[in-house]
Amino acid sequence: MFKKSRRKIVASIMCILVLLWVGTLSVIYTSSYLEMKNQNNRMLKAHAEMYTLQQSTNQFPVARPRPDGNLNLNPGFDPDSPKFRLSTFYSVAVSYEGEILDTKNNSPAVHTDDDLCKLAQHIINGEKTSGKENNLAYYKVDKGGYILVAFMDNTVVNESAMTLFRYTLIFGAVAMILFFFVSVFLAKKIVKPLEESYQKQKQFISDAGHELKTPVAVVSANAELLSRELGDNQWLQNIQYENERMGTLVSQLLQLARTENVTPQMEHVDLSRLIFGEALPFESVAFEKGLTLKSDIKDNICVCGDSAQLKQIVAILLDNAIEHSKENCDIQLKLIKEHGFATLSVINCGDEIPLEECHRIFERFYRVDKARGGDDKHYGLGLAIAKAIATSHKGHIEALCYDGLVEFIVQIPAL
Repeated sequence: MFKKSRRKIVASIMCILVLLWVGTLSVIYTSSYLEMKNQNNRMLKAHAEMYTLQQSTNQFPVARPRPDGNLNLNPGFDPDSPKFRLSTFYSVAVSYEGEILDTKNNSPAVHTDDDLCKLAQHIINGEKTSGKENNLAYYKVDKGGYILVAFMDNTVVNESAMTLFRYTLIFGAVAMILFFFVSVFLAKKIVKPLEESYQKQKQFISDAGHELKTPVAVVSANAELLSRELGDNQWLQNIQYENERMGTLVSQLLQLARTENVTPQMEHVDLSRLIFGEALPFESVAFEKGLTLKSDIKDNICVCGDSAQLKQIVAILLDNAIEHSKENCDIQLKLIKEHGFATLSVINCGDEIPLEECHRIFERFYRVDKARGGDDKHYGLGLAIAKAIATSHKGHIEALCYDGLVEFIVQIPAL
């Protein structure tokens, strides 16, 4: 139980950290990408605006004023900035008829003129005016008489971004591993007080059961001696009845304490034969209450377990089914092997258990029918003992309600 709690705490902490990490990286890289994209577009537009077809050399084109005397550059953009001057630009001028008028390619050439011309033709035939092809950002503009496709090389920027992203992932993974061990430490610290409290509670139940066992036995013996001398006596009968109830409660408390605190002696058990033998006495008990116990037990299903505890869990479930079943109904006892588990199922016709209480019925002293305060010698410990037995055998138990039926299912790893 506490191992599951620790795992849930660790999983919750790690999920929160991973979400924060992924969210932070997403915001940083998305904003950086958008900023770089906008900056590239501004520089490409500035380069295209400064381009003139009369410039025939392969040098960087010189800005020539428009007839109105001004360059139509983006506000706040500085064409003399180092980043703009250090950036690598290419340009291809194409006539409306598709003739290549001019190609400007930096030396040493990374991309051939033919590659740039083919890429420019592809971009002109497309609908986009700006975008990215491989490591080249492009911008298409009509210069009045011809179409200019300007390119900017982003190879260095992209490689730097990928290197940064790669190292971020590496250091992030290392940080997640460190945080995992920290979260395991914190989970142990958080659960430790609860675990200690639970252990003290179990110890208290065990000690209380042992302390009460002796006085209950003494009261029972003295009441028996008095009954021989006094004969039938109403007050003495009340004492004997209540003492018997107390003895049953103490016995169940001790059973629960032993089940939870003592490691069972595991051995090879033929579960099919064990359940068949344990079910025989309950057939007559069910018959006396107008019920029919029907068994469907598959042969040769074996488990590794404690035969005494396995008998006890069968008895608890059958007794519970007979006690809470409606009259003239069938009780079905099934045992099959599926998915590597021996699956024991006990089904009876009974009052529906609310969904929110299907898990709570396995808690100590919990009763769905709270009006019955133990007059039937059931104190809400039977199913708690059954759960403890299933857990000690590395299995689990659950309750289901459907179509007017109540089903208890126990699964234990099969051999």
